[in-house]
Amino acid sequence: MGLGGCIILIAVGAILTFATDWDMQGVNLDLVGVILMIVGLIGVTTFSSIARRRRVLMPPSTTVIEEDRTRRSGDGYSNGYGA
Repeated sequence: MGLGGCIILIAVGAILTFATDWDMQGVNLDLVGVILMIVGLIGVTTFSSIARRRRVLMPPSTTVIEEDRTRRSGDGYSNGYGA
């Protein structure tokens, strides 16, 4: 369930709790609404913590490799230019 699903759960729970006055036998719609809001909030916090952890742990997308191409005199190696 993504962030959108969690927000929908919170919205449906709020509607059931605060905006309806339906009476169903054997079902407390206020309690169902509160449960949906709690589950939505848990989902939002879980989603945001996972997204924050991914953002921190992702390695950089480019790798920079630096080469030392200076010629040291007397080391016996050629730099490829015939010298």
